[in-house]
Amino acid sequence: MDHADDVLRRAPLFEALDDDSAAALEAGVTIVELARADRVFEEGASGNQLYVVLDGKIKLTRAAADGRENLLSVLGPGEMFGELSLFDPRPRTASAIAVTDSRLGALAHDDLRSWLTGRPDVALHLLQALAQRLRRANDVMADLVFTDVPGRVAKALLDLADRFGEVREDGLQVNHDLTQEELAQLVGASRETVNKALADFAARGWLQLTAKSVLLIEPERLRKRSL
Repeated sequence: MDHADDVLRRAPLFEALDDDSAAALEAGVTIVELARADRVFEEGASGNQLYVVLDGKIKLTRAAADGRENLLSVLGPGEMFGELSLFDPRPRTASAIAVTDSRLGALAHDDLRSWLTGRPDVALHLLQALAQRLRRANDVMADLVFTDVPGRVAKALLDLADRFGEVREDGLQVNHDLTQEELAQLVGASRETVNKALADFAARGWLQLTAKSVLLIEPERLRKRSL
């Protein structure tokens, strides 16, 4: 099994399958190569494919009426997006943009619908993935109401660490590849306010900042601050 196959098997669509069924589904996967800032699809466009991130990072964004951008989430290898229109074939609810050079596996919705008809267990896994995304969206809404900006920054860093962190002797290295503006969009606050929170955490010795990455030295301190 090569790297792409290994990553695909971690996606909710594949993890319920036996090897033969997974191989049959993989035969319909189209590889999509992206450079940083390339767009996979636009908010409002018709949706006809589901994507699995094989390499790199993809951000999902929504645009406000005044043109401001809200960063909904950042996805990495093994994570899936574009599945909402598989069950509800209306226009895309977000734009998908490459944060880094990336490689995706794409599956056509028309092929998937017929394939899922005889596999209710796989359809259930997809619905569970959608339910988890809805729970995360509800958590984000609650944080915007009840949690201050430093708490939201701490929670965002820990979430990025869970998916992209690498353990080192001096801490947990998180190469998130986000600009300061993108990190502020993810938290739902101004760049100045987010930078102030990050500077405070750094002054306390909880983390060290570098361009598009952060070293978490005291993640438990950040966890307590995020509550």
